[in-house]
Amino acid sequence: MSQTRLRIGVAGAGYFGRFHAQKVVAGARSVLSGIHDAVPARAEALAAETGGRAMGWQALLDESDAVVIASPAGTHHAAAAAALRAGRHVLVEKPIAATLAEADELIGLAQARGLVLQVGHLLRYSPERAAIVARMPRPAYIECTRIAPFKPRGTDVSVVLDLMVHDLDMVLSLVDAPLEAVDAVGAVVAGDHMDMVNARLRFGNGAVATLVASRLAARTERRMRLFGREGMLNLDFAARSLRHVRRPAPGTVPDVEDAAVAHATWPAADLIAAEHEAFAAAVLDHAPVLVDGPAGRHALAAALRVEAAAIASLERAAALLAPG
Repeated sequence: MSQTRLRIGVAGAGYFGRFHAQKVVAGARSVLSGIHDAVPARAEALAAETGGRAMGWQALLDESDAVVIASPAGTHHAAAAAALRAGRHVLVEKPIAATLAEADELIGLAQARGLVLQVGHLLRYSPERAAIVARMPRPAYIECTRIAPFKPRGTDVSVVLDLMVHDLDMVLSLVDAPLEAVDAVGAVVAGDHMDMVNARLRFGNGAVATLVASRLAARTERRMRLFGREGMLNLDFAARSLRHVRRPAPGTVPDVEDAAVAHATWPAADLIAAEHEAFAAAVLDHAPVLVDGPAGRHALAAALRVEAAAIASLERAAALLAPG
């Protein structure tokens, strides 16, 4: 594109839609073309806050070069497909869609029209991921914990698609091998979908990952531990800190008090701003899309396998507990 500023419309004026609208307004290469929401009053409120304009869906498409889809997960496919058919570039929040068939349709639409389709897996832009890749490019075992107190937002889908999908995308991006087996257990407590899930993934190269996600915890915790040839990495996302216990040389006895232990910290990073910068570069400069449609589909496929395994586990437990 010959233009220097991208007209971006935001579809969805909820929790994440607000952040996206703010980043568009603050972006050096973007201008907020409009805000749409299924509840007009929400769009009006966000428009007043950001200095934008609330408008209907068709008007948003007409006024925009690109659209951010930040509406509930179940609407992602329909909204993104309509935007792509209208010739608009799309940044869609995770998950890319509800089914693999829907994801495939979005990927096909973007490819056929030469449009950017970017998926909102924010951890790809994080200092934590950069720290992992720099220190342990081929982890053999990964543990992920992502738990938080209950909030109604996001409960239209399971905790796998709401929270765990962040870590699934991170694991898939770090382990460059096919996902061969998935085991999972889960529990439905507060609504119609699983609120707690524990999953174990095995990959073709021998790597293993265990992931725990809950939206019914007493506290918020986001941690990751990785083991590999380089030793052990312990990351605390909330504290923005890393502890690296280096693997001792063959034939030596490890000394936990020597220089084998290293620590690192980093300042807070605005991952949504980084995501928007990457989106603008992909559209305006034809830069590679870091988290494209196939990457979003890959994470969705893993998430659906975890969901299926957890549901099967629940069904087996129910059969065992059934009377008679």
